Amino acid sequence: MLFVVTINQRDSREVGDLVPELLREFRFLDAVVPFQRSVGDELQGVVDSAVAAVDVALKAIRFRRWHVGIGVGEVHTPLPERIVDAEGYGLVYSRRAVNRAQKTGERIPLAVEGPDSEIAAEAEAVLRLLGQIVYTRTEAEWNVLDLLTPGARGQQKFIAQELGITTQAVSKAVIRSHWVEEWATRPAAARLLDLAYGPVALPPAALAY
Repeated sequence: MLFVVTINQRDSREVGDLVPELLREFRFLDAVVPFQRSVGDELQGVVDSAVAAVDVALKAIRFRRWHVGIGVGEVHTPLPERIVDAEGYGLVYSRRAVNRAQKTGERIPLAVEGPDSEIAAEAEAVLRLLGQIVYTRTEAEWNVLDLLTPGARGQQKFIAQELGITTQAVSKAVIRSHWVEEWATRPAAARLLDLAYGPVALPPAALAY
């Protein structure tokens, strides 16, 4: 199961080409086809994990300058090194999704397409809610959140010392930003992306009693 993520810039005429900057955010991502410029002010990549697809989408939404389209579907093998050489329904779905994301107006510019359109729509709805949380955070909140590790305990005192602020200020930033709620919801978004692929056909032997 593969996930093709297409991301294109919303305002390149105003602020210039930001593709290299966003690519740096993905440089350590374990992608089966690395994220790279596909055309103009657009980048694409392929991941084999719904968790990774969620992470990529929310990273892009954070910067408020990108349309994001997630396509759930196959990419023909052997997988190419260059995204422009890739083919398959995953790319078709991703293109449809990013085209819709460009038409969201004031809403979070993110869309999902896949074989099961109903579940893809549910995944999109959850991701847009998460996107709204991420999109509206302040720089001061991100200063705190970028030092947090999901699931780890006892971090707030260290972060307060690192930033020269009180532990209460750290705690308030975490609460205001809905960071805990975001990370609690991410698995649900990933699960829906997995399900958007549709039923997986089982080999005959697996159906035998």
